Amino acid sequence: MLSESQIEAYHEHGYVIADFRLSASVLEDLRADQQRLVAREPRFRDLCPNLLAYDLRFLEIARTPEILGMVEQLIGPDFALWNSSLFAKPERDGQRTPWHQDGQYWPIRPLATCTVWIALDDSTTENGCLRVIPGSHHDRRLRVHRGLEATDVTLNQELDPSEYDPENAEDIVLEAGQMSLHDVYLLHASEANRSPRPRRGMTLRFMPTTSHFDRELASRQAIELGVLDHAERTLFLVRGVDRCGRNDFRFRN
Repeated sequence: MLSESQIEAYHEHGYVIADFRLSASVLEDLRADQQRLVAREPRFRDLCPNLLAYDLRFLEIARTPEILGMVEQLIGPDFALWNSSLFAKPERDGQRTPWHQDGQYWPIRPLATCTVWIALDDSTTENGCLRVIPGSHHDRRLRVHRGLEATDVTLNQELDPSEYDPENAEDIVLEAGQMSLHDVYLLHASEANRSPRPRRGMTLRFMPTTSHFDRELASRQAIELGVLDHAERTLFLVRGVDRCGRNDFRFRN
């Protein structure tokens, strides 16, 4: 579980590094699962934005009691898993992720999500670890993004340069098995991997059920922003009840 000081750090800085970590055997299985997925679906070499649509094995990690306990400490007792992704940066050829806010892409209203970012490999400055601007979540607003035409990036939207100062960024360096948790409004990015070591990271996205996963909004966002259409995501109620009473938990594949 997170300590009181870690909970305070999450709310103050927008992220926290947990003490809990996955075991070596679980990590080995996850790496093997990722390799099998890429062998079967080469288009996911750099990013698989919806792991659970292709392999429900990853759902076992999302149900880890220690992870759910930490999420509950941060966003309350009623929450759903609405997405899991895998960002993989192969050695010497890993794509960068531009500065952005997660909520720019997501059809959740009110906008709220706690992301658990799990390092499957050591995640370092050299191989493109997550970079964040601490405290950038405080104003609780989506900042101006712009479309991105580049082909060497994992996302097609980036923050307008007027919205942030990269000099304020901090690297989140993690050992394999460690994890960080961050807020939906936190500004973050990661550099390309030119090192000889891979950098794979798995994310779990949990939303409080006081929010609504709006599937009609998801389809509009896909058209208006040219982003991935989240309308057919399966939501998994992992703790508590649906507080807003509008979320659809029917299984989709």
